[in-house]
Amino acid sequence: MRPLPVADPGHPDIRSASRYLLWLAGRIAGPLSAAAFLGLLWLGSQALMPVVVREAIDEGLVPGDMRAVLLWSAVLLGLGVVQAVSGMIRRRLSMYNALAAGFRTVQLVVGHAGRLGADLERRVDDGELVSVGTSDMTTIGNAFDVVGRAFGAVVSTLLVAVVLLDQSPSLALLLIVALPAIILTMGYTLRPLHRRQSAYRELQGELTSRLTDVVTGLRVLRGVGGETSFARSYRQRSQRVRAAGSRVAGAEALIRAAQVLLPGLLVGTVTWIGARAALTGAVTPGELVAFYAYAAFLVEPLAIFTDTADRFARAHVAARRAIAVLALPTGPPDGTHGRTPIPAGPHDLVDERTGLVVTAGSFLVVVAPPADGVHLADRLGGYAHGPVRYAGLPLTELRRYDLLKRVLVVDNRSRLFRGPLRDSLDPHRTAGDEVHAALRVAAAEDIVEALPDGLDTEITADGSRFSGGQRQRLVLARAVLADPDVLVVVDPTSAVDAHTEDRIGRRLRAAREGRTTVLVSSSPLLLDHAQQVALVHDGSVVATGGHRDLLATSALYRRVIQRETGAEPTGDAPATSLLTRENTE
Repeated sequence: MRPLPVADPGHPDIRSASRYLLWLAGRIAGPLSAAAFLGLLWLGSQALMPVVVREAIDEGLVPGDMRAVLLWSAVLLGLGVVQAVSGMIRRRLSMYNALAAGFRTVQLVVGHAGRLGADLERRVDDGELVSVGTSDMTTIGNAFDVVGRAFGAVVSTLLVAVVLLDQSPSLALLLIVALPAIILTMGYTLRPLHRRQSAYRELQGELTSRLTDVVTGLRVLRGVGGETSFARSYRQRSQRVRAAGSRVAGAEALIRAAQVLLPGLLVGTVTWIGARAALTGAVTPGELVAFYAYAAFLVEPLAIFTDTADRFARAHVAARRAIAVLALPTGPPDGTHGRTPIPAGPHDLVDERTGLVVTAGSFLVVVAPPADGVHLADRLGGYAHGPVRYAGLPLTELRRYDLLKRVLVVDNRSRLFRGPLRDSLDPHRTAGDEVHAALRVAAAEDIVEALPDGLDTEITADGSRFSGGQRQRLVLARAVLADPDVLVVVDPTSAVDAHTEDRIGRRLRAAREGRTTVLVSSSPLLLDHAQQVALVHDGSVVATGGHRDLLATSALYRRVIQRETGAEPTGDAPATSLLTRENTE
């Protein structure tokens, strides 16, 4: 058996939930087949025990032949050893299969989430990912856990039917007719359960997302006194989940009752027919005992059949949720993926929708409405559909991996991760002193100096120990450290004070000399450090030039800057006169 989790989870078949489950089965075909064989030995040995008991009674006890009794007793002991050993190994293999299927699903979903990058938050709820990594992986794994027992149940039931056919054709016919009828009946009772399970799973994912929102925004909620209102809303949602869970439990109770009642009726019928045959002398004492033993034995295979149907139906629901995430395209929204490599060297980046031309090696600041600025950044990075060219070629024709290496987009949704701060800034541990240099560019040295263990300080998910401005500077330092050919940053200083913002603008321009840098911002302090400014209005670039030139020549540009500073700027006003914004840290 391969160690878990596997190094490469593979490329799944996500055309449907059934195909995905079959694909998972193919990845563990060896252990799954071994578990099925051991399941056959485990239940098959139990199915043969009534035959051995029958022979011991009819050939040993009735004629008084103790040697025959000892011989069949030894055979019975051997079957018991086979059952014990095969059951132990089968259980181990079944657990491995369950973990392998579950871990592989989590690896695929997490890996795909990583490839989605910043686009993940807009397309998948946090709670959905949490549910896939917890309840859904367990549900899918449980389906593969039961495969060994299910195969053993099928073969052992057929074996019992063959034995009964030799002893009593009527009993064998009853078994052949009754077993499919019971299985179909149980399958019918499973249908409402699965509908309720699907609804419950949907509500559970929504509630998990709600809880994630509460934890993430707790500081803000307390600041505005909204925790009581949010708690009330959470209670209402949790009550809906509880009600859905009660409906699931009711359906499960009905199924559990049917699992006892229907096999019990079959056992009672087999026992009654065997007793009647014994009274008429049609069967021997040993065969009568065997009838009772088979009647008791058949309860277990029937329960396994029902359990198998239930587990795979649940797994089908969970697999649908997993492939819904795996089906999200990681390339442009139209699903196209280019094959053309990007030529070496710096290149212009052109957004044909707005008419924006980013000259290679320039330090450009784009002034645009907030929503337009975010969409522009997404298009420039290839995360949103749009007619954008790099090196004269449409982004859709370029290799996706090459584009991700050359063009880096950073916005205010970027996160820090749990673990040492150094790992969040330099995940591959490829940089040395460059980390401190990047921190200086982002004016974040003081943040690290205040930490107890510096860069080795353990931080929580999303860096909740830092203020908004501190997180913003650390994320910017990580982007500077990556040193891409083209760096696109949206509002990099919206949460820092004016003096820090001025330092960041000056240092960032110096650090990115010769590299293409695009800042989407209307901050006069950053604009004053720009080589060129582009004003986007009504979806198009309407003015370009230096910051001070545009202040002097464009009334529209002055109005935009006025909204940013709260005062009417003039072309002669020095940028440092705007260092009056309140420190938001």
